[in-house]
Amino acid sequence: MNFADVVQVLACLGLVILLVKPVGAFMALVYQGERTFLSPFLAPGEKFLYRICGVQPEEEMDWQRYGWAMLLFNLMLFVALFAILLLQHLLPLNPQNQPPFSWQLALNTAISFTTNTNWQNYGGEQTASYFTQMVGLTVHNFVSAATGMAVLIALIRGFARRKTAMLGNFWVDLTRGVLYILLPLALIAAILLVSQGVIQNFSDYKTTPLVQATNYDQPKLNAQGAPLKDAAGKATTETVAVLAVTIPMGPVASQEAIKELGTNGGGFFNANSAHPFENPTPFSHFLEILLILLIPAALTYTFGVMVGNPRQGWALLGVMLLLLVVAFTVLQWAETSGNPLVAKLGVSGGNMEGKEVRFGMAGSSLFEVATTATSCGAVAAMHDSLTPLGGLVPLALILLGEVVFGGVGSGLYTMLAFAIIAVFVSGLMIGRTPEYLGKKIEVREMWMAIVVILTAGVTVLILSGIAMVTPAAVASMANPGAHGLSEVLYAMASMANNNGSAFAGLNGNVNFYNLLGGLAMFLGRYVPALAVLALAGGLAEKKYVPPSLGTLPTDKAPFALWLTLVILIVGALTFFPALALGPIVEQLVMVG
Repeated sequence: MNFADVVQVLACLGLVILLVKPVGAFMALVYQGERTFLSPFLAPGEKFLYRICGVQPEEEMDWQRYGWAMLLFNLMLFVALFAILLLQHLLPLNPQNQPPFSWQLALNTAISFTTNTNWQNYGGEQTASYFTQMVGLTVHNFVSAATGMAVLIALIRGFARRKTAMLGNFWVDLTRGVLYILLPLALIAAILLVSQGVIQNFSDYKTTPLVQATNYDQPKLNAQGAPLKDAAGKATTETVAVLAVTIPMGPVASQEAIKELGTNGGGFFNANSAHPFENPTPFSHFLEILLILLIPAALTYTFGVMVGNPRQGWALLGVMLLLLVVAFTVLQWAETSGNPLVAKLGVSGGNMEGKEVRFGMAGSSLFEVATTATSCGAVAAMHDSLTPLGGLVPLALILLGEVVFGGVGSGLYTMLAFAIIAVFVSGLMIGRTPEYLGKKIEVREMWMAIVVILTAGVTVLILSGIAMVTPAAVASMANPGAHGLSEVLYAMASMANNNGSAFAGLNGNVNFYNLLGGLAMFLGRYVPALAVLALAGGLAEKKYVPPSLGTLPTDKAPFALWLTLVILIVGALTFFPALALGPIVEQLVMVG
């Protein structure tokens, strides 16, 4: 990396660290119901919402009631978005007269945005109306993010409270997350993005003739949208002449801001954050990376404040930063090393295929590790064009459960599940009952932590195996061999871990991926969330155990390193065989 690249990376991570304490402290005040500088402006609106919805803010819930409220609310969100997608041709703000989604694609998309996954088997500018993008997708970006944050806050209360079954009120936590945190930050971010050239309008699409006509080859598709192949198994193509270009318009900045801030990732355009109308300048690129990392990082400090020991949050943040820096280093090294087969042709300078030259190698690498370390799924480069070892990095970050910051709420509660496993194993080593934050870790807590950690992994492996023996799924692969396996493994990992980014090269808009992908997203979101709430309920009922000489200090560097090792061991034991058949063997073939 050159000096400018180093400054860019250090500035981004440094700014995230500087913002952790003020943003985290503010979120702690919000969720504890204390007065903030926004209270004079927003408290009346908050009370009005409770009144019209019949919510009693002082009435708390146990974990079962909290879970039912979360599930029923998300079910209503799903039904509303499913209906919008099927009826968008009848709804307003559709200047391009976009037809309705097919029911399979609508089902997949509705589950996707309800679960904070934002997996997209469609091109936004070619498929969705402005009404769908705003009222359907953007609204879900807010409430799905707030749902994950609410579940985390319930778990934090489980650690902080003693001998009670109450975890707070879901409706209050949801409302405060949207009203005090997501909306103000998204408004500021949207204004900054507009200042950089991100569009925000309701105009018709613009058609402009090209100064010089051009031709390109595109794959031939069958009636189901899968690539046609010749007798040798290679994809067939056809030449298309382009005489004019259609420039899409729309309310992009408002969706882009919450897409990054809420670690959603669903882009207004098919090219996502590589599109110049979503991410036009190096400053907007820097800002979007910052937005992706901000809330997941700051929630570590919120956790520390609410459990009464900020050092606990700093320890978890240290683990996240360590894994993120290692991932960035490996990805940057792999891409700057390039492809030796291409280098033999006299092409040097690393692997710039699939990357935006206005962001450069380091900017692209940092964006891709940020978006897959969290559950954002936004992309500013083509993952399919990464070197095999480079592609392994974002895939591994997703498969680890996206705990390297992770999604808003979901990343930290998964990290805390890993912490419980780490404490339990260390307790076995020294022969005493393990404790974490003054609560004994027993059989129930271990089972719930295991469910949180392994649900997505088991789902990924099972569905990937099914895909490999299903003709329709295999036919959707544009590449054979190890790279094709990487495409399928990445798709299933992205959906089950609620990331939403795609490796590309795989046609996901077929019934197999629409339906089984929807199942993967549903299981990956709600099974761990309910396990977290059950874990929180059990912890809240426990009495506080004062630390003793035998208590493992969990706010020190040795535990942070032990937690890092546990995360890597669990990930390797679960996924190394699959990774060995995909990106690892592909890397060996490339260098050999």
